[in-house]
Formats: sequence, structure tokens, C-alpha cells
Amino acid sequence: MYKPNPIDTSDIKLEKDILKLADLLAKNTHEVWAKGRMNEGFVYGEHRDDEKKTHPCLIPYEDLKPSEKEYDLNTSLETLKVIKKLGYKIIKEE
Repeated sequence: MYKPNPIDTSDIKLEKDILKLADLLAKNTHEVWAKGRMNEGFVYGEHRDDEKKTHPCLIPYEDLKPSEKEYDLNTSLETLKVIKKLGYKIIKEE
């Protein structure tokens, strides 16, 4: 049976500027997901229905419920923490 084993990032702290980057990545993650669904023929609908291809999250990121935003933000935060844990640095060019 499959047992997920993500890299432990509990010791990693992200700086304020990287936390801002996490927000931007979360929004972009939603945009990529939404574009993919729309390319598959999905449209906005109050309820998710895979047969009718409707989904309630096909709205701008800013309009998502906090619980929906949290999913994308957690993905972004964990990705950035893994990058740091593996010894990489993220540097913004001015």
C-alpha cells in the first residue's frame, strides 16, 4: 500500500519576501488549474459535476473561499520550503 513520505520541512522558516512569493504562486497555481479545466470543457457551476463539467471553483482566485485558497497556498509554501531544505536559494533580481 502506498504511504506518502514528503520531505520534512518542519524546521524551515520562510522570509517575508518569500511568503509574498508563496501568495503569487498560489494564485498562479489556481490560474493554471482553472485554465486546464476550461480547456477540458469545464465551466462554472454552483456544484461540481464531472459529467456536466461544472465546478464551483472556476472563479478568480480572489473570490475563492479561504479553505480553497488554503489548498493552493499550502502547496506553494511546501514547495518553497523543499527548495530551501534542498539547499537552493531564491533570489529576486532587481
